[in-house]
Amino acid sequence: MLSACSAPSDPIQTPDPSLNTEATGATLKKATFAGGCFWCMEPSFEALAGTVDVVVGYAGGSEADASYRKVSTGQTDHREAVEITYDPKVVSYETLLDTFWRQINPTDAGGQFADRGHQYTTAIYYRNDEEKNAAEASIAALNASKKFDKPVATVLVPYSTFFLAEDYHQDFYKKSSEHYEAYKKGSGRADFISENWAKEEALKYSR
Repeated sequence: MLSACSAPSDPIQTPDPSLNTEATGATLKKATFAGGCFWCMEPSFEALAGTVDVVVGYAGGSEADASYRKVSTGQTDHREAVEITYDPKVVSYETLLDTFWRQINPTDAGGQFADRGHQYTTAIYYRNDEEKNAAEASIAALNASKKFDKPVATVLVPYSTFFLAEDYHQDFYKKSSEHYEAYKKGSGRADFISENWAKEEALKYSR
């Protein structure tokens, strides 16, 4: 049976929102998305021009901490998620949303592909009204397109906390590429992306 990864070390809560980089004078922002197994969400965002850092972790739970062991077994309210640090002058939040949709089955309310349960459901964690409005517009546009037979099940959630996942999970697609590729294919995610988006889009947003 296919399953997500495991690791021993403790996660770290990351500080929230925008950061100033004195060296460049750029104001960076953060965006957080849950799209099922976080291994499969990281590479497409890292490939975008304008993203400074992409990390995987656990978002949205009310508990004081989170770890893979707890989250993967449903012991917390967290979801597996990615947190993207980006330069809004180079890449827009709308582009991040566009990239997000192309990695998931947005109509699945019970999880993603082989991974089932709340911890693998999809969510957009918005930090302000601007992000919330952009996400609502993006969902409305996807529903209006009639691309899928069912409506978008992805939920909008106010950002609260994000715990950095264990080091083993960071850049897993680079560290264990064969395992990653086998998982993405075997879980059904790779075929879904190929079947539901144009070939050029699949090539652009997937690895």
